[in-house]
Order: sequence, then structure tokens, then C-alpha cells
Amino acid sequence: MSALLALHHGVVPATRNLDAIDPRIHLDAVNGANREGGWDAALPNSCGFGGHNVSLILKRTP
Repeated sequence: MSALLALHHGVVPATRNLDAIDPRIHLDAVNGANREGGWDAALPNSCGFGGHNVSLILKRTP
């Protein structure tokens, strides 16, 4: 649900509890504040107990 709302509003929410990023790791993590932009797709992953995993690709349509 959060990926769908983020895609609808064009905002990527910041990662919670991420205070410092190791400079040796080259990862584009969103920390501090939300990032605004114009994305066309989102990929949410859900992991459950017992090995139940789901990934969906959500794409914005014009």
C-alpha cells in the first residue's frame, strides 16, 4: 500500500532509523527527508512467515 501511495504522490519516503551511511557502500538510500520525483514504476517486496514471499511491479498508466 505504501508503494502505491508513494507512486501516486511522486514521493519516496525516507528510510527510518538511518542516521549515517557508510561512505564505502555506494547505495542511493533516502535518508533525512522524503525525495520527490516523477517515477513511473514501483517494486514492493513482502516477506511472510513460512517462506511466503511476493513481489509486485506497479506501473503508472497515463
